[in-house]
Amino acid sequence: MTTSTYFYTLDNGLTVHLKEIYTAPIISTWVWYHVGSRNEYPGITGISHWVEHMQFKGTDKFPAGALDREISRVGGLWNAMTYLDWTTYYDTLPAHLFEIGLASEADRMVNSLFDPKEVDLERNVVISEREGNENQPLFLLGEAIQAEAFTHHPYRHEVIGLMEDLQTITRDDLFNHYRQYYQPGNTVLAIAGDFEIKTMMDKIDFYYGSLPKGKSNSYQTNPEPWSEAEKQVTVSGPDPTSYVQIAYHAPKASDPDFFLLSVLDSVLTGPSSLNMFGSGSTSNKTSRLYRALVEGEISVSCVGSLQATLDPYLYSIYLTVHPEHTPEDVLQAVDQELDRVLNTPISQAEIDRAIKQARALFAYSSENITNQAFWLGYTEMFASYDWFEHYVDHLCQVTPEQLLAAARKYLAPQNRVVGFYLPEESQQ
Repeated sequence: MTTSTYFYTLDNGLTVHLKEIYTAPIISTWVWYHVGSRNEYPGITGISHWVEHMQFKGTDKFPAGALDREISRVGGLWNAMTYLDWTTYYDTLPAHLFEIGLASEADRMVNSLFDPKEVDLERNVVISEREGNENQPLFLLGEAIQAEAFTHHPYRHEVIGLMEDLQTITRDDLFNHYRQYYQPGNTVLAIAGDFEIKTMMDKIDFYYGSLPKGKSNSYQTNPEPWSEAEKQVTVSGPDPTSYVQIAYHAPKASDPDFFLLSVLDSVLTGPSSLNMFGSGSTSNKTSRLYRALVEGEISVSCVGSLQATLDPYLYSIYLTVHPEHTPEDVLQAVDQELDRVLNTPISQAEIDRAIKQARALFAYSSENITNQAFWLGYTEMFASYDWFEHYVDHLCQVTPEQLLAAARKYLAPQNRVVGFYLPEESQQ
């Protein structure tokens, strides 16, 4: 695959990442804002996600629904996502129509309407989304664990926000949040596909060069202190199945230890996909916890989740309890397997297999133009593009001694929150 990358910054502070890829006549454009639930506090939790919704309500130049129809007509795709550290908007279009994305994203960066009637309508949509989440056992369990794991850091709140905040956030709250964070100096524009860099630079300057720079935007957080003892939470609901989630405080993505934990994750549960956009999968049937718990018929499923974040977050292991066992049985079986990891170095052969699986999943997650454009901007939210380019190299340098030290540091019982989801009938 022939590629060429070029990074630069406009005078108004807009960071631009470009990557020429000539494998197909399409162009994928991603606009990344350094704003997510990390930038929220009690009273406005969920506001970043709600602002994302409002960005699809139109501007004077691009009324609501117009772009949906136009992009669908030409066979393109567009959408958006909000997470802990970022909000992103993306589209993938035929190469000769890429200016639709450039023009529309530049326009709604500064001209979104936030009509009061639309705000009220979208309040109902977001509240309904929150209510739908509350019917999901793992959402309830995850929310309880986050609140227990983080005493003051904004990561304690789910991206959707608290119900009491969704009911009281005003139009002015939303618009002020938009004005504060949606500005060139807080933005990464990442574009990959069938174009020449010089031509694309001219188009970017045309659409974005005259946008106002905006005020300097820096949002600092204090690191969460390490736990001194294991914590436990229990939630219940109507779902007849029991679940266990074990969440360990994990390093931020820019910490060298993150790569060690990535290998541990692959050893224990199979590798986590770091691509939030999603692509590809690998089997986890050779992982230690799958063999011990799923093949041992103690749990029905076992998956891990490690995400690349700006601040230290969580590494979670999710288990669905087998009908013939209890959550306590599952936790005991996990701890027995973890004891082996904490007390006996993992062999180089097992490490090599785990790295091979992680590499395969990483390759799947960057195999097409849309995913290449994703990585081009995503890594800037927590590190830099160099992180993506050398990710596999870092994994391949992991030794058994380093992995044992990382396991003892991060998988220690005092560094975790254990959560149980129990059916209401069993609680009664």
